[in-house]
Amino acid sequence: MLTMKASFPVARPRRLRRNNSIRDLVRETALRVEDLVYPLFVIPGIQQRETVAFMPGVERLSPDLAVELCVGAWRSGVKAVLLFGLPEHKDPQGRSAWEDGPVQQALRLIRQAAPGLMLITDVCLCQYAEHGHCGVLCGDGVDNDRTLALLAKVALSHARAGADVVAPAAMMDGQVAAIRRALDADGFQHVSVMSYAVKYASAFYGPFRDAANSAPAGGDRKHYQMDPANLREAMREAELDAAEGADFLMVKPAMVYLDVLRKLRDRFDLPMAAYNVSGEYAMVKAAAANGWIDERSVVLETLLSMKRAGADMIISYHALDATRWLQET
Repeated sequence: MLTMKASFPVARPRRLRRNNSIRDLVRETALRVEDLVYPLFVIPGIQQRETVAFMPGVERLSPDLAVELCVGAWRSGVKAVLLFGLPEHKDPQGRSAWEDGPVQQALRLIRQAAPGLMLITDVCLCQYAEHGHCGVLCGDGVDNDRTLALLAKVALSHARAGADVVAPAAMMDGQVAAIRRALDADGFQHVSVMSYAVKYASAFYGPFRDAANSAPAGGDRKHYQMDPANLREAMREAELDAAEGADFLMVKPAMVYLDVLRKLRDRFDLPMAAYNVSGEYAMVKAAAANGWIDERSVVLETLLSMKRAGADMIISYHALDATRWLQET
């Protein structure tokens, strides 16, 4: 069949932008409150609240206060939160990660108070180990295989406390398989694994490391986190995690890796998460505080770009504000 390509003046794309109603009808991508996951930091104690210097609006909260925040978020329409823990003490192995600490305590309390909220937990050792690395140190590096057993212990402790989803973040080879086996063996076949499948060794993590007190005491994480220059490697990492039983795949950071997110979306059918990380958040907050940008417009446009690139869910420190703004429109 012969097709004709219309050109000006027959083709006038502006006709489809003429007013709000038309723009709403033809909009290709929608950002919804249900797409957002709010990350929060849980600390030991009762009625403890600490501001995070480089992340305006973000606080570290004791389990009782974390519950209050989560209940409020749930009632406002947020469907999921991601919990990070800060321990009372650290040691070389990060034992506090699988003991009955702030995350485990918060999980039990939130599960009671907001039973419909999806509870995701970060599974890593960096905040719990005195050296600040994501696994067991051996010489100058992290011992991959010794770390796997510890990550599985952390994931199990979270599942037993009520987590719906555990999210291994250490970038250890085989971590998804080790956690999946441990969960299944202990009767937690229903608990999902959200893999930090593609986690780059990024400069955008600085504010988080302050918030979680997780900066490495020596060296860096480039020998286990991914090189920002590599795209094909991201496909391989995701493929391995999917084969090991990951239920979700994640790209971290999100904003400067949208090309990677798009490639993963085109190749994999698994739900895709994008992590709008602390450095991305802090830049927007700083520019807004100086009056250089309209925070609401920039945040919603940024999150929309992640949806357009293929994210099914977006983990963002902007989630509570974005929820309010989306409900106002």
